[in-house]
Amino acid sequence: MTSTHAFWLAGRQVTGEDTFDVTSPWDGRLVGKVSVPTDAQVEEAVAAAYAVRDEFAATPAHVRAAALDHVSKRLVERTEEIAQLISAENGKPIKWARGEVGRAVSVFRFAAEEARRFNGGEAQRLDTDLGGQGRLALTRRFPKGVVLGIAPFNFPLNLCAHKIAPAIAAGAPIILKPAPATPLSGLIIGDLLAETEGLPAGSWSILPVANDKMPALVQDERLPVISFTGSEKVGYAIMDSVPRKHCTLELGGNGAAVVLGDYASDADLDWAATRIATFSNYQGGQSCISVQRVIADASVYDRLLPRIVVAVEAQVTGDPTDAKTDVGPLVSEAAAQRVESWVKEAVEAGATLLTGGDRDGASYAPTVLTDVPADVTLSCEEVFGPVLTVQKVEGEAEAFAAVNSSKYGLQAGVFTHDLQVAFRAHRALEVGGVVIGDVPSYRADQMPYGGAKQSGVGREGVKFAMDDYTYERVLVLTGLAL
Repeated sequence: MTSTHAFWLAGRQVTGEDTFDVTSPWDGRLVGKVSVPTDAQVEEAVAAAYAVRDEFAATPAHVRAAALDHVSKRLVERTEEIAQLISAENGKPIKWARGEVGRAVSVFRFAAEEARRFNGGEAQRLDTDLGGQGRLALTRRFPKGVVLGIAPFNFPLNLCAHKIAPAIAAGAPIILKPAPATPLSGLIIGDLLAETEGLPAGSWSILPVANDKMPALVQDERLPVISFTGSEKVGYAIMDSVPRKHCTLELGGNGAAVVLGDYASDADLDWAATRIATFSNYQGGQSCISVQRVIADASVYDRLLPRIVVAVEAQVTGDPTDAKTDVGPLVSEAAAQRVESWVKEAVEAGATLLTGGDRDGASYAPTVLTDVPADVTLSCEEVFGPVLTVQKVEGEAEAFAAVNSSKYGLQAGVFTHDLQVAFRAHRALEVGGVVIGDVPSYRADQMPYGGAKQSGVGREGVKFAMDDYTYERVLVLTGLAL
């Protein structure tokens, strides 16, 4: 894993003049060296994508679908190798890394299926008024142009897949920038795409461009669509800098799990506590929909809280290569130091630390707090670490108000058996997704995924990303015998 990795420019593997090191956040070892594209090579990739946009849009659906099917199948064949790579560069426990590869397999399969049925055309009679007699409108979708995809470190394979696969399915050229901390998993997708036939050479590039080089790419008029997953600050800075471009932003969250009074049996509370503990700590808490807040009805609070603490303390921390490990390191020591400082601030402001609160290098112990003041950073921002706060509320209305008190609105989980409550939650909660009977961390890769408020704009999920990458164009036919 310590060789120098080339990048992908217009479908071919090339190297630049410089390299950078990718190291493991677990033990600091060198995982690989990655070649950095020069400014001239970046320009070549953009020019190639722009030049091929019409050709790619006209590529037969079966060609695009076959390429996507191939990538899906090859991911299956190389699952263990790729999972080991994800774990090495990201610090993700191997069991979660294997799950991530499985999700990427599905993303490319879903994209192949959508490529085959996308853009079938919708016919609309226009003779509903006298002036439209003999006229028929046919509506189809066409790519808006080249997509600039910017992926984060926390799901270094699957979130690259969520940029690339819908673009290929829709016939939109894409330039993908993987995260600097975790570029190797994204580059693997290039290996698999290069094995396919029929895609125009300029239709895809994977460029590990330095962050300070991105403003020029963001501003480039040849890239009219930007799909960004990352921090709120960076995402809105991108959107503000290019107000006339189409931006899909998947940003932060402050995921809440609501446990209501009817979820009261021992089995109910055991299930809720286990799910909360698992998904406040999976990926080291580095997921936009990890559980950061538990909002529990007063009638179940005293029975639920000790269960949560026990379940959190049962999380196995340590070496991410060990199949028994549940929680590995954060992406860097700086990230763990930030989490440590937020917890310290909350405790100094009056919060009660029930378990955890310890840092060892890039690792931070799974942590539970109560009585967290509403104005501390831990309450207001996305912690992106293995930290959980628990608060007591009186009834459904207060619980839903607590969920909505956050500036973020990505997903929420509501533990209830009451179907009427489920529908009220769906109406009341200001989030992009409501999960009933489970934590907010559930995501199926084909469903629409995205947020409200400061959690972003637009939706991922293959079909919904394809909609974002394309626009409707109407063809009016005249003189028809309808």
